[in-house]
Amino acid sequence: MIEKLDRLVDDIASLNSKLALLIGPPRSGKSSLLMQLSARRQVSVLNIGAALSRELLVVPSTRRHLHAADLLKNLADHFASNGLLLIDNIEVLFDRTLQLSPLDILKRHAHARRVIAVWPGELREDRLSYATTGHPEHQDYGIDGLVPFEIR
Repeated sequence: MIEKLDRLVDDIASLNSKLALLIGPPRSGKSSLLMQLSARRQVSVLNIGAALSRELLVVPSTRRHLHAADLLKNLADHFASNGLLLIDNIEVLFDRTLQLSPLDILKRHAHARRVIAVWPGELREDRLSYATTGHPEHQDYGIDGLVPFEIR
């Protein structure tokens, strides 16, 4: 599977939006596959949950939504290497208090470089979802502008 993902990284270089999402059920090996790609391509993985949370700790809670996108951009610029950004643990982006659209942010980063990210939700009938309907963090998106890489 790592060979297929490695080829995909090269294939998406010519696309307008260079975003590929690793999608699969919990414990299917998405993060492990991303780590294999990290070792193969010698690019560090940006753990958004840990890194962004650490950066937001120094920002007053009432102002975090104003700074989250810029802090994430700085982190992405720091972790990107050779035109490639690897991202895991994006759940913090769904926090309603940050007022972010996680998929839109990933797509924005994918205009400047190839982005491979682990998606913590499901793909069903060409729709990406995060959390269940009715959950405060529920999100639902179409898959336009990205390449789904399904792991079963």
